[in-house]
Amino acid sequence: MDFNKDEVIGLLERLSNAKSPSGFEDETVAVVRDFCQGWADVEENSLRDALITPRGMRGNRPRVMLDAHGDEVGGMVKAIHANGAMSLVTLGRWPDGALTGQDVLVRNARGEWLHGTIGVKPPHFVSEAERAAHVAQPLILDVGATSAEEAREGFHLGIGEPIVPATRFTCDRERGICVGKAFDCRAGVAALLLALRELAGRGDLQVDVVASVSGQEEVGERGVAAAARHFGPRAAFMFEGCPADDTFLPADEVQTALHKGPMFRYFDRCMITNPRYQRFVLECATKAGLPVQTSVREGGGTDGGPVHLLDIPCVVAGVPCRYIHTAASLVALDDVMHTARVAVEVLSSMTPEVIAGF
Repeated sequence: MDFNKDEVIGLLERLSNAKSPSGFEDETVAVVRDFCQGWADVEENSLRDALITPRGMRGNRPRVMLDAHGDEVGGMVKAIHANGAMSLVTLGRWPDGALTGQDVLVRNARGEWLHGTIGVKPPHFVSEAERAAHVAQPLILDVGATSAEEAREGFHLGIGEPIVPATRFTCDRERGICVGKAFDCRAGVAALLLALRELAGRGDLQVDVVASVSGQEEVGERGVAAAARHFGPRAAFMFEGCPADDTFLPADEVQTALHKGPMFRYFDRCMITNPRYQRFVLECATKAGLPVQTSVREGGGTDGGPVHLLDIPCVVAGVPCRYIHTAASLVALDDVMHTARVAVEVLSSMTPEVIAGF
């Protein structure tokens, strides 16, 4: 199964550049709608879940839901100070120090995205007592306003407005490496859309395949539960942009490396993966000659958490991404495409009897 590399790059670029922190997934949904034109219907709920039904699905077979989350880690304006600077709250977890000095985009009341920065007090003004106590400096959100009045009236800023990194997507096409923001989980969204379109064109499936690009995963896997209630699937296949660990762990402990295909986790903080379903997926990949990785995770969680509690068996295909939850991460194009290929093989091999065995 071949994919057009230029199309994959273009899709990943549009998804990565979409400004969609948790609760504000509109731009991701717009990319999804555009990609699905002509072959699938897309609904949207109040949680900003994009609910996708390919037009060839008959509705009289067991339903399997694909899912990837459309949001990203970001922030929200908390308060506007008298000097024109602002404070913020984070949407999702950022590593310590990751936001310091980061240039960002802040939406204003007119829907415009203003370029600003997250600053900290320069070291010239940090006292010896603060240094000795390792006091964390507060983050300052700044777009250049010099008073609260100017921030509100001149820049049209207000509390509750979203913030995202200002990172723009780039791709080294020759080497197949992309750099951008939000690959957690836009790399997963790209793989989902590619797989779903391929499956929509196959007439020999024994299951109906639907999909959700769900909202608010980074703040507690909130949107996917509504998507699962909407579709009522018998099984689910989740996509993620998962943290690659190949640059900071000893070689013997690396479980998620670039160029080695999707990672399927046996365990994380929210789910013990259904072992029969996991085995079926790995066997499908092996028969097709597709690379896969497996892991046992002590931290992290996915949309599989809420869904498997609804008695819907789930597996999670993680596209390896270096340095997720920061303003710039890296992903390999071949991993995105292999993740889509594995999903197609699994769903093409699934039958009502197989699902009953999970």
